[in-house]
Amino acid sequence: MQTPLSKHRIQRFRLDRGRVSDVLESLRSLSNPEAVSSMARFGIKADKSFGVSVPALRKLARSIGKDHKLAQELWDTGLHEARELATMIADPKQVTEEFMERWVKDIDSWDVCDHCCGNLWDKTPYAYRKAREWSRRPEEFVKRASFSLMAALAVHDKAASDDAFIKFLPIIKRESFDERNFVKKAVNWALRQIGKRNRNLNRHAIEVAREIQTLDSKSARWIAADALRELTNAKVQSRMKS
Repeated sequence: MQTPLSKHRIQRFRLDRGRVSDVLESLRSLSNPEAVSSMARFGIKADKSFGVSVPALRKLARSIGKDHKLAQELWDTGLHEARELATMIADPKQVTEEFMERWVKDIDSWDVCDHCCGNLWDKTPYAYRKAREWSRRPEEFVKRASFSLMAALAVHDKAASDDAFIKFLPIIKRESFDERNFVKKAVNWALRQIGKRNRNLNRHAIEVAREIQTLDSKSARWIAADALRELTNAKVQSRMKS
């Protein structure tokens, strides 16, 4: 059972939040050995993990606040939850393209990848360009980051035009041949999130999913079938109409 994050520990971070050792001490105090042993089943490397839940990490992140220097130091430890926490406390206003390229090359798990995209990178001015650029990269988690970014932007960037997401659809179709599990699931995720954004994008996403369904690829057929199942269901269609 996880140890609750104490009020005393939260106060300590407010007083001295720049010390990586204090953060790692907190992560150890929140460690759950049972969670660590189950992580491998979800494709997460357990040898560098504490087994801390995401809600506990978010609570810890709130107690620390934005601290870009600390985020970079935590990332450099290579520890799983330290990197997840880093994505929560890094300042998107201080993120550069060089910073993104350095971190994306370090990623070795799907959940850290998705935290980078949904907690941090989608809030930067480079997000749309990196989503396009990374889609052509061969590394598994760099390519996953491309489509995880598309999914995050579809959910979080409320001001973006439909055209910004329509431009992603040919990329989704092109990369639907990738058989790697963490890539194809992200391609599918991006297609579904774009298609749930509004009625117009729903129509475009369904059209592309049907095109993908005809491709001679097991991965493409799975991506299309799963996306169509959600995008055409009554609940989603009812929300689109309203």
